[in-house]
Amino acid sequence: MSELTLINLSIIILFLPLIGFAVVIHFGKKFPKIYLFEVGIVTLTLVLSILVGFVKLSYFTSQDIIFNFTWIDFGNVPLIGEMHIDLGIKLDNLAVIMLFVVNLISMLVHVYSIEYMKGDKKYTRYFAYLGIFTFSMLGIVITHNLLMMYIFWELVGLSSYLLIGFWYEKDSASNAGKKAFLVNRIGDIGMFIGILILFTHYKTFTFDTIYAQMAAGNLPFDSSAWLTAAGILIFMGAVGKSAQFPLHVWLPDAMEGPTPVSALIHAATMVAAGVYLLTKIFVMLTADAMLTIAVVGATTSFVAATIALTQNDIKKVLAYSTVSQLGYMVMSIGTGAYAFAFFHLVTHAFFKACLFLGSGSVIHSMHHEQDIQKMGGLRKKMPLTYLTFLISTLAISGVPLTSGFLSKDGLLAGTIAFGSLTGHWLIPTIGFLVAMMTAFYMFRLVIITFHGKPKDQHKFDHAHESPFVMVMPLVVLATLSIFIWYTPNPFAPSDGWFLSEWIKTPHTVVPENASFSFMHGETEATSASHGEIVHSEMYVEAMHHAHYPAMFLSLGLGGLGILFAFVLYQWKKIDPDMLAEKLKPLYKFSYNKWYIDEFYQMTFINGTLALGRFLSWFDATIVDGIVNGTATVTRGISRISGWFDTYVVDGSVNFTALLSGFIGLTFRRLQTGKVQTYLVFVVFSILCLFLIFRPF
Repeated sequence: MSELTLINLSIIILFLPLIGFAVVIHFGKKFPKIYLFEVGIVTLTLVLSILVGFVKLSYFTSQDIIFNFTWIDFGNVPLIGEMHIDLGIKLDNLAVIMLFVVNLISMLVHVYSIEYMKGDKKYTRYFAYLGIFTFSMLGIVITHNLLMMYIFWELVGLSSYLLIGFWYEKDSASNAGKKAFLVNRIGDIGMFIGILILFTHYKTFTFDTIYAQMAAGNLPFDSSAWLTAAGILIFMGAVGKSAQFPLHVWLPDAMEGPTPVSALIHAATMVAAGVYLLTKIFVMLTADAMLTIAVVGATTSFVAATIALTQNDIKKVLAYSTVSQLGYMVMSIGTGAYAFAFFHLVTHAFFKACLFLGSGSVIHSMHHEQDIQKMGGLRKKMPLTYLTFLISTLAISGVPLTSGFLSKDGLLAGTIAFGSLTGHWLIPTIGFLVAMMTAFYMFRLVIITFHGKPKDQHKFDHAHESPFVMVMPLVVLATLSIFIWYTPNPFAPSDGWFLSEWIKTPHTVVPENASFSFMHGETEATSASHGEIVHSEMYVEAMHHAHYPAMFLSLGLGGLGILFAFVLYQWKKIDPDMLAEKLKPLYKFSYNKWYIDEFYQMTFINGTLALGRFLSWFDATIVDGIVNGTATVTRGISRISGWFDTYVVDGSVNFTALLSGFIGLTFRRLQTGKVQTYLVFVVFSILCLFLIFRPF
C-alpha cells in the first residue's frame, strides 16, 4: 500500500463520521432506525483506521507521511513578504495509534448507547452528535498544522457542549454544558494567542516548518522568553480541554451528560486532546515551559485525587479520577517522559472508558441511581460488569499484569529521573502519593458498589446484568487493559514493541540559547539545553536506574492504598464514618472539592455579575442620565427657540406684513386714478410746503 493510499484512507476516515452526522440529523425523524447507519459508519471508520495503523506501523515505522496544499495564498504582502496558509494531514506513529483509540472507543460507545439510550425522545439526534464529535476529534489527530488543529479544537468544544447538555430540559445539564463551554474558552484564548505568536514570526502554521526554523536557531522575535511564552500559552489550551488546575472544574459537572458520553469525551478522547497537543509541541518546549507544565500537572493530579477520596456519586469519583490521571500525563510530559505520557494516554483511554461504561451499566441496572451509598452486593447480580470493572480498577491502580502498571511505572520512573537531575523532588513525591490515593479511592468505589450487602433492597431486587450490547464493550475494553497487548515483558515495558518501535521520544529542536532556569547542579545541566538533558544519555541512565525503585515504591504504596480500602470498607476494622468525624475539617474540605467552585462563585462569577450590575447602573444612571439630560436641555432650548421663533422672528415678520398692509390700505384710498384729484393733492402739497418753509 502506497503513501498516497494511506493519505486517501485517512481523509475517508476523517469525513465518514461527518457524513453519518449529516444523514442522521436530516433524516432521523423520518427514519427512526437511521441511527444504525451512524453505527455502521463508525464501525467502517474503525476498520479503516486499523488498516492504516497496521500498514503505517509495519512498513513506514520511522517515516512520517505528510500531505498538504495551499488553502489561502496572500501573495507578496508589504513588509512581510510571501505568505500563505497551508492545510494538510500528517500520519506519524502517534497519529495512527490515536486514530485507532478514538475510533475504537467511539464505535464501542455507539454500540453501548443503542441499549443505554433506548426510549429517549432525542434518540437519533444523540447518535448524530456522536458523529460530529468523532469527526472533530479525528481532525485534531491527523492535522499537520496549528490552524487546522485549532479549528477542530473548537469543533470538539461545540460538539461536547451539545452532548454534555443533551438533556437540556434539566437545568443541571444545561448549566453544565454552558460551564464546560465557557471554562474551555479561557484556555482556548491563551492557545490562540500562542499560535498567533508563532504565526506572526514564522508566517506559517505548519508544525514541521516551524520546528525546522527553531532548529536553525530562529526563535520567535529572537528571544527564548517569547518561545517560553508561546509554549505556555498553547499549553493553556490543554489546561482547558484536559481539565487541568485551575480550569478543571467543568469536568465533574459534565457528568450530567449521558454516561456513554462520559466514556467517550471525558475519559478517552476529548480530555486526551490536550495531552495529545502537548506531544505535538513537545519538541519546542523550553525548560521553563516544561517546569510550568510539570507543576500544573502535579498540582492537578494531587488536588483531584484528594477530592475523589470522599465523593459518593459513582460518576463523580470517576470524573475526579480522570482529572487526576490527566494531571499524571501532563506531569510526565513536563518531566520529559514524553513516551510514557502518551503510553498512559492510550492505556487510560481503555480502562477508564471501561470504568465509565461499567458505571453506566450499574446506573442502568439501578434505575439511574448514582449514589454508591445506596448500592452494594451488585457483584452477584452483575458478574460480568463487576469482573470488567475490577480488571479496569486493577489497571488504574497499577497492579502488575495490567496495562496501567506498565504506563504508570514508566511515568513515575520519569519523575524520579527528573528529580535526580533537577532537584525538584516534590513532583515525584506527589506522583507516588497520588498512586496510593488512586488505589484507595478506586477500591473504595468497587467495595461499596459491588461488595457487602445491598443498601437499597428494592432496587437490588430489580437489578440485573446489562444486555449484550452494553456488556460487550466492557469485555473488549477490559481485555485491552491486560499487559500482553503492549509488551511481552510485564515488568519492563520499554522492552516491548509499543514503546521501543512505535513510540520514540523526539529530539528537541530548541536551540541552546533557550531558557533553562530549572536545571542546576551539574555543569552539563547548566550549560546544555533542556532537550539535551531530557534526551541525553544522562537522562536515559537516570530513567534506567529509576525503573525498579519506581516499580517497587509504586507497588508498595498502591498495595497500601488497596489494603486501607479493604480495612475500612470490606473488613470494617475501622469505621469510615468515625474516621470522617475525627478528620472532619479535612473530610469536609475534600468532600466540598476544596471549595474551589465556591471560591470561583464568590470571586470571578459574583465579581463578574457585580461588574455587570455596576455597568448596568452606570449605563442607566450615568450614560443614560447624560443622554436623557442632554435630551432635556435640548428640549428646553428647542422650546425657547420655538417661542423665540414664534413670537420674535415670526412676530417681527407678521408685524412688518401687517404694517405694510395697513400702509397699503391707507395709501390705496389716495390712489383714485383721477387727474383732478392728483392736481388737488399737488396744490395742497405745495401750499403745505410753502407754509412750512415760508420766509420770515
